[in-house]
Amino acid sequence: MAIPSSKPVTDIKRHATEIIERLQRDKRPILITQHGRSAAVLLDVETYDSLNRRLALLEGIARGERAFAEGRTVPHTEAKRRLGRWLARHR
Repeated sequence: MAIPSSKPVTDIKRHATEIIERLQRDKRPILITQHGRSAAVLLDVETYDSLNRRLALLEGIARGERAFAEGRTVPHTEAKRRLGRWLARHR
């Protein structure tokens, strides 16, 4: 992800339409400041959705690593059967 540009909240209020158009075009996050301090980050929807998908994948990997560390494993054939059932429900 690109390094965010920085904008005071007053600029966001005054120029929201132009800032959103640039954000959608450039896909570059905007760090919103308030009283000179970081307050929020503005992202285009596509980038936001992409980050959420990545986060969900990483959380799934972390759950799997915890399960493995705790000895909660199943044989390959059982895992394959469970995955097949899950895929059938999510198509």
